Formats: sequence, C-alpha cells, structure tokens
Amino acid sequence: MIHGSLAPVESVNWQSLLAGSITDPRILLSRLDLDPALLGPARAASADFSLRVPEPYLSRMQRGNPTDPLLRQVLPVGEELLEHPDFVLDPLGEQQTNARPGIIHKYHGRLLLVVSGGCAVNCRYCFRRHFPYEDNNLSTDEWREALDYIRQDDSIAEVIYSGGDPLAASDRRLAWLTREIADIAHVRRLRVHTRLPVVIPQRVTSELIDALCGTRLPVSMVLHCNHANELDSQLGSAIQTLRQAGVMLLNQAVLLRGVNDNIEAQVALSEALGDNGVLPYYLHVLDHVKGAQHFHVDDDTARRLSGELLARLPGFLVPRLVREVAGATSKTPLPPTLISQ
Repeated sequence: MIHGSLAPVESVNWQSLLAGSITDPRILLSRLDLDPALLGPARAASADFSLRVPEPYLSRMQRGNPTDPLLRQVLPVGEELLEHPDFVLDPLGEQQTNARPGIIHKYHGRLLLVVSGGCAVNCRYCFRRHFPYEDNNLSTDEWREALDYIRQDDSIAEVIYSGGDPLAASDRRLAWLTREIADIAHVRRLRVHTRLPVVIPQRVTSELIDALCGTRLPVSMVLHCNHANELDSQLGSAIQTLRQAGVMLLNQAVLLRGVNDNIEAQVALSEALGDNGVLPYYLHVLDHVKGAQHFHVDDDTARRLSGELLARLPGFLVPRLVREVAGATSKTPLPPTLISQ
C-alpha cells in the first residue's frame, strides 16, 4: 500500500491544476534543474506536439535526472522529429473506424465515445497524437445523434469513454451522457479509459463519482499507469475513493524503452497496482505512431519480459502482453517467452 499523507484529494481544485499545467519547455527544465541544452530540441518537438505537464505529476519527478521515467514520458525530444517509414500518423487505422463524429467503432459489442479531445498530460508516445479531435468536438445535437447510433445497434453491450481523456469533460457533461446511455436497454456496462487521475488525482471528486456511478450501469475504470513512481499517496487515496464507490479498477500500460523496459520496473508496477486494488490488465507494445519511435521495444524483449513476470508474480498480477493491429477483431496477444527452471 502507498504510504504517506492521505489528505482528501478534493482539497485542491482539479480545474485549476489543469489550467496551470506547464506548457513551456524552458519552465519544465528550470523546475527540474535540467541541462539548458535540452531546450532547443524540446522546443522544436513541442512545436509539432505541445508540451503539457500538470503540477501533481511534476512533483513526482526527480530533480536533476534527465532519465527520470516520468519525465521521459512527457519531455519533447529531438528524436520525435525524425522520419521512420514504419511509424505513421494513424497506426491503428482509427480514422476508418471513426463511424461518425464522436464514435470509434472497432470491435463487436463495444464502441468508444470520444468524450473529450483534451488531456491533462501530453504523453510523447500517444497513439492519438495526430487524431483529428477538432472533427470530433460535438455539440449537444451531435451527441444526441451519437446516442441514436448506439440505440440503433443492439449488439452494443458496452460503451467506453475515451478521448483525449474523457475525465477532462465536466461532471455535468459526464452525468448527462451516463444517464442517456443507461436509458439504452441493451447497454450493459460502462468503461472509462483515463490517465487523468494518475497525473491529477484531485480529479476524483464526489461529483465525479455521482456522475459515473449514479445509474444502473456497472462501471469499470482503466487507468493508464506506466511506472510505479506514478503511484503516490494522493493517487492511492483517489483509487480508494473509486473502489469504495464500487468502480472496478484495471490498469493498462505501454512498454516504453527507457521507462519500464526491464523486469524490476515491471514487477514494481504490478506490485504497486496490486497493493492498491488495481488489477494489471494489458501491457501494450508500442503503437507505431509518428514521433514515438524512440520508445520502441522489440517483440523478443517484450515477450521475454512477459515470461519473466510470469515467473516472478502470481498470474493475476501479470498483464496480458498485446498489440493492437488495424482491422483486427480484438487486441492481438503476444505469447510470453517462458523462463525455464
């Protein structure tokens, strides 16, 4: 269990923390006492995909350490601007499954709603860093049309809030949308994919709980946590609030070179998640999005790490190693390389 002060996560207004996020690479480097030589590449890369780091996430980074695993996820670097033929703008073919504004319908029985195009943090490996959010910013009438799409397809048993980050939307919007979805008889589950509580734990408020949990729908939340250092006491408190409200908590991580591509980091992450009642769900190999090639970990290394995790941890703490393939009917599992005695 995460130790330390468990002050209420509502003690600071999350909207203020979001609005006050660091967007200037010079300020980020100065706050962390990092080499000013990093500024030129950071500015060049952030012109293509902007920097955004909220204060609660910054507070967990180690000053003076340019290879800090949290910093590495958010610091723009020159390698992002290099061209690579295998890394493209839309690696998952999502623009072909963007069935109508606000909806991505890739798999049978479930669909994604792009609830918000905004994020609290701009992760440099994001597979949607080039997604046309401006075309998926819906008016109320357009939201009603998206809901009609769900009503007309009785195969849809699960609705998934996605983005951007869906929790960047207001509680009022989330409450209205959740009530509308709960009134669709064939929808059985609501899932929320979010990184916002990881980077701003203060987002987990009583109003958010009411917005998500006030209907007949069972709610699961998939956190996006990549390293044990992200699990501080405030996130631990937010997790407990969600659990007490009956939310099923899972985690999906991305395997990232220089962040979590070793057995010690993976074991520490799974143990920290388990200690807080969050089940490791997926470990994704990197989606080949343009600008993220410096995070790539080869399949042999990924499969060996997955096998080492199986040898070190109980099965329920071992995430499934998967790849997402454009046009596939589900995530594609990568079998682990089993460790011999």
